[in-house]
Amino acid sequence: MLSVSNLEKSFHLHQQNNAHIPVLSGAQFDVAAGECVALTGPSGCGKSSLMRMIYGNYRADSGSIRISGTDVVTATPREVMALRRGTIGYVSQFLRVLPRVPTLRVVAEPYILAGGNEAEAEEIARELLLRLRIPETLWQLSPLTFSGGEQQRVNIVRGFVHPYPVLLLDEPTASLDAANRDSVLDLIVEAKQRGAAVIGIFHDALVRDAVADREIDVSLYGGN
Repeated sequence: MLSVSNLEKSFHLHQQNNAHIPVLSGAQFDVAAGECVALTGPSGCGKSSLMRMIYGNYRADSGSIRISGTDVVTATPREVMALRRGTIGYVSQFLRVLPRVPTLRVVAEPYILAGGNEAEAEEIARELLLRLRIPETLWQLSPLTFSGGEQQRVNIVRGFVHPYPVLLLDEPTASLDAANRDSVLDLIVEAKQRGAAVIGIFHDALVRDAVADREIDVSLYGGN
């Protein structure tokens, strides 16, 4: 489903005398359909950078990231956007949406952009919002007016509304209470059961142990 091969990445800080910061060197692994792989390693070892390369936010210096026949490293912006619409879902740590868009629409939007029916998208969005305990009284308000915890839950359900074949999760349960954490774990398990390849960063060991089939220590691919 997803294959990373000989991935290299470094940053050049042009405002600091073109300082060269190695990030990853020789990263190589596969993630199968229905498998959850946890990225581990100390803070700063490149976990989030690796995830952003898989999503196409960062471009690798060399190597390949193959998803559904497309190499993200060499893909055009149009090809990356096509992957994001229907193949790769990404739950980042922060909700980034346009202001004044109602929560129900924010959550339903990825399903619609992937070609889904609008009414069906909103029905799925309603079910997920209820599962993550976002009350119906808030659905016509912008999520940018919500508390941090509520925004996080909206961000999570937005990532699960479309059945992406590949799902990237960056600390999806951080700061959630036990009930909502368990609901997110259920969503991850269900994604695996339908065949999604899941890659996650889980600092909570209990969460990691509950959903991850194996771990990849990203520090082993340190660029230093």
